Amino acid sequence: MAPTSHTRKELFLRASRCQPVERVPVWIMRQAGRYLPEYQALRRNHSFLEICKTPELAAEASLQPFHRLGVDAIIVFSDILIVAEAMGLELRVPDSGPVLPAPIRDKAAVRALREFDPLSTTGFVADAISLICRNAGPDIPVLGFAAAPWTLACYMVEGSVRGELNHIKRMLHAAPEVLHQLLDRIAQGTALYLRALIEAGAAAIQIFDTWAGELSREQYETFALPSTQRLIEEMCTCEADGGYRLADVPVILYARGASHLLEPMARAGASVLSVDWRTSLAEARRILGPSLALQGNTDPAALLASPEIARDAARRAVAETGGVGHILNLGHGILPDTPVENAQAFVHAGQSISLPAILSETRA
Repeated sequence: MAPTSHTRKELFLRASRCQPVERVPVWIMRQAGRYLPEYQALRRNHSFLEICKTPELAAEASLQPFHRLGVDAIIVFSDILIVAEAMGLELRVPDSGPVLPAPIRDKAAVRALREFDPLSTTGFVADAISLICRNAGPDIPVLGFAAAPWTLACYMVEGSVRGELNHIKRMLHAAPEVLHQLLDRIAQGTALYLRALIEAGAAAIQIFDTWAGELSREQYETFALPSTQRLIEEMCTCEADGGYRLADVPVILYARGASHLLEPMARAGASVLSVDWRTSLAEARRILGPSLALQGNTDPAALLASPEIARDAARRAVAETGGVGHILNLGHGILPDTPVENAQAFVHAGQSISLPAILSETRA
């Protein structure tokens, strides 16, 4: 690993703000999970939701990739549907994937959603973050996360998502006012939830808008963008009783298959855009300019092949940005069949890249 004069938290925060760093910070989406033998051992004795809702178990799962891979950030082990459950929907998580058995299909169901106190209803996530912070120490950034309103609405309306979004697309066209009401309710509840995670010690927040790429630009600007803007504004606005400023808490906005949405996504209010492997980091930088940081964008499948290919993938991603305002990551979650040694190679390669050398190469 290249020598550094900044702590990992300082590296992460500086990269999020496009400030100079000695090397890129590196972490991996879904880094706590099925590809790790120690996580598999944990799952043999505990269900997925039991781990999510038991702070000691969630902290253990969250810390596993930090100890095994040496990543520069720890994301709390949880699930984006925790907020849907807090709003009153039943949540089941069988091995086949999460299910909301009573999906939202009309205005009455939206009205029936409940407001919730994040400390009493979802306090186990905040408690897990506090435990992770104590275990990892002050020099390691801990990330909280949630779904963007559009993506959480997809699950709440569909009941489960396996690639088709027929019900929410029908609502979008036939009952747009109902969808707007649902998105507003989600934004309000998620903002309070994420504030609680920041208060517990989260140094940054990632918002997953996984299904944004299913929208046209016009649809994104009409439905997804306003609710995401509201979420970020309400989460980060400084208030008289002591709130948070966006400059203090970086917000990462991730979308899959959304290269056509880069410009409107840049208006959401996030300080970092996380893009998938279909989106060129160099092109994203050209479109977005120098003041918005980027995260990504290695194809997760590259880590299935070999340590050498994983290392090359890390170097190519960093070369596209020159390491300026860049958090190295995958373009989606790590795949369950990924060999641990390949994930280690990816992380260590990113941490070992000399940014002055990369900048010299890109200018040559």
